Amino acid sequence: MIEGLNKIFESRIRLGIMSVLMVNDWVDFNTLKELLKVTDGNLASHISALEKNEFITIRKEFVGKKPKTSYAASKLGKQAFKKHLAALEKLLKGNM
Repeated sequence: MIEGLNKIFESRIRLGIMSVLMVNDWVDFNTLKELLKVTDGNLASHISALEKNEFITIRKEFVGKKPKTSYAASKLGKQAFKKHLAALEKLLKGNM
């Protein structure tokens, strides 16, 4: 196993979710779905995995009469993702 790589981020979709959340304070479900070009169910299952690991924070609110769910990277999630990216960078440079 490569030191520092986090299995939770092996999925292209989870990697995408975290990448978007690292550069934005809050992103709503529909925006994530459009950016990543995934189905509702697919996105929901990956968000659930990130939530279970406490890598994201969820905010539910109503805008008018419609529910709106938004996500942000948690402090733990940001740390884990940065560590994962550093390990990837190290791997790409051939310094395993």
